[in-house]
Amino acid sequence: MQTQQQLLGKQAETAARGYLERHGLRFVTCNYHCHFGELDLIMRDGEYLVFVEVRYRKPSGYGDGIDSITNSKKQKLISSAKCYLLERNLFDKIPCRFDVIAAAPGKENKINWIKDAFWVK
Repeated sequence: MQTQQQLLGKQAETAARGYLERHGLRFVTCNYHCHFGELDLIMRDGEYLVFVEVRYRKPSGYGDGIDSITNSKKQKLISSAKCYLLERNLFDKIPCRFDVIAAAPGKENKINWIKDAFWVK
């Protein structure tokens, strides 16, 4: 049985996917797991493979979902993306970027999409 937080996270991912598809991105896969962590959504935007981190937070005085991505979380996302690319023999063969979606489930107008949210050094 899923917790309330897991259900809200799934709703946020579904809303984010629909939002991105309406903005021209194509769905590749979701919830990719490896030993480093999970990638919420993987999409295509033209030639780019886009790794999308979906963050949901109820409104509060502590910032939105984007503010909750720590350096440690960024490193897990980067490592997970490398695993994905290596498994598919795509490493160094396709341009990639990391986007972040901050969402409130059921409230399409509350989606905040940050393209190129962070860079890989």
